[in-house]
Amino acid sequence: MEAYKREFIQFLEGAGVLKFGDFTAKSGRKIPYFINAGDIKTGDQIAKLGEFYAKAYLEKVGNRRTVLYGPAYKGISIAVSSSIALSKEGLDVPFFFNRKEAKDHGEGGVFVGYVPKAGEEVVIVEDVITAGTAIRESMAILSALEDVKVAATFVMVDRKEKGKTDKSAMGEVSDEFGFPVYSVVDVYDIIEYLEEDEKNAENVQRIKNYLAVNGAKA
Repeated sequence: MEAYKREFIQFLEGAGVLKFGDFTAKSGRKIPYFINAGDIKTGDQIAKLGEFYAKAYLEKVGNRRTVLYGPAYKGISIAVSSSIALSKEGLDVPFFFNRKEAKDHGEGGVFVGYVPKAGEEVVIVEDVITAGTAIRESMAILSALEDVKVAATFVMVDRKEKGKTDKSAMGEVSDEFGFPVYSVVDVYDIIEYLEEDEKNAENVQRIKNYLAVNGAKA
């Protein structure tokens, strides 16, 4: 496993973002592990997370200036920290996020921050994709922006789960909307990491059992 992947998984576990147990995903699936950016609670943690996203952005998108979109609520801090980390690398990108309910006073509207103009590209930053539900919600919200193109989506972990078909949810999203979906690590990286310590045997087996049923076939 590449060193940065191990470092990222250790970071997720140490920050309490990666948990093991019994959880229900947004898709409704019962899952044996959970990735929750909402458990990032300190300045050091969110700064570190932003650095990982910035590294992934520069690797996949390069120095191209886009606009970062963080879906409310967990995506907000990811968008802010990623834009700060990118600025430290010499790339100043604007960011914005949505309100859960449109504001009918003051500046009004559903968006907060920089509102992309026609012809500009948007990069969505999310914590995780399970069945693609959250990304489809984001695309519905972003459809209100005229002539704005989504260039890519970045997530922490590719869960390698099937979406509406046997294909991976991330693959379905990419096919449906025509943009790539990137992750820092995937669930098989997490399994490899856990298998290095025998005390994790039960969690490893539960994840493998889950993937046997819900894992993508392609």
